[in-house]
Amino acid sequence: MRHSTTMTRLAKQYVTLRRHLGYQIRAEGGLLLKFAAWADRIGHRGPLTIDLALRWVRLTQKATPLHWARRMEVVRCFARHLALLDPRTQIPPKRLLGQAHCRRTPYIYTTHQIQQLLACAGELAPHGGLRPMTYRALLGLLACSGLRISEALNLRRKDVDFAQGLLRIGPSKFFPSRTLPLHPTAASALQRYANFRDHYHPLADADAFFLSEQGQALAYKTVGKTFRKIRQRQGWVTGPAQRDPRLHDLRHTFACRNLLRWYRQGRTIDNAILNLSNYLGHRKVTDTYWYLTGIPELLAVAGQRFEQSVAGCRGGMP
Repeated sequence: MRHSTTMTRLAKQYVTLRRHLGYQIRAEGGLLLKFAAWADRIGHRGPLTIDLALRWVRLTQKATPLHWARRMEVVRCFARHLALLDPRTQIPPKRLLGQAHCRRTPYIYTTHQIQQLLACAGELAPHGGLRPMTYRALLGLLACSGLRISEALNLRRKDVDFAQGLLRIGPSKFFPSRTLPLHPTAASALQRYANFRDHYHPLADADAFFLSEQGQALAYKTVGKTFRKIRQRQGWVTGPAQRDPRLHDLRHTFACRNLLRWYRQGRTIDNAILNLSNYLGHRKVTDTYWYLTGIPELLAVAGQRFEQSVAGCRGGMP
């Protein structure tokens, strides 16, 4: 590695390489480029060092330890790559500043709460307009399919096959394109929305499936702001160890409810989890387990199975 090569240039090459390998690294890539720009700005030359990484990580003095650990993790991954080019590179030890990922208990919606959510979305202003119809259809799709909000907002009209009840989802995170079956009731709801949308905006230029009141594709920030208003109207209260209910928690809820249904049906869970992993767009089944939470209903079923297992073992003893 030439000494004249800037850290920014190296970081850009690394980000480009990762993206060519199929990784999006949007947040991580942006953070890494900030680190590289800072290193060049202070006149750093030579290999990446642990001291350099620590100095940058701790620039945000008011940040939490978790935030520091995540910044360090980004630099550490970059350092591992640079070590292949320059053996003088110092790779920060793993968890040098503690855990970079902390799973807080997600909010698992009840069936009644999802019904309330959809009802409240349908009451948005303007009455009789496209906006309430859009949010009711969007939130309903998230609840019944477990899609990421980005995947739902990126849907195009051609991606929804009403005749066969299928959704075509483009590449996302580490997963290639996938086609998902929809329950007939979900397909019918999307068909009704599409009919209303096309009648409301027959000449809309946007190719997005979900449109705003003005006939444009929905923006992520706008959806998040609208959801927070709905959440406030519902007055949902969480415990100290939980986040406030999020859109993404509909994905957690989808995973938990399906697992509960399979337990009650007596299905082989190992096979069902693999199906769920593919449906959610995960390459690793461990990513799917991240979405599973010990809700009371699941714990009750697990307890019953354990009792049955113990009783079976006792019954088989000589």
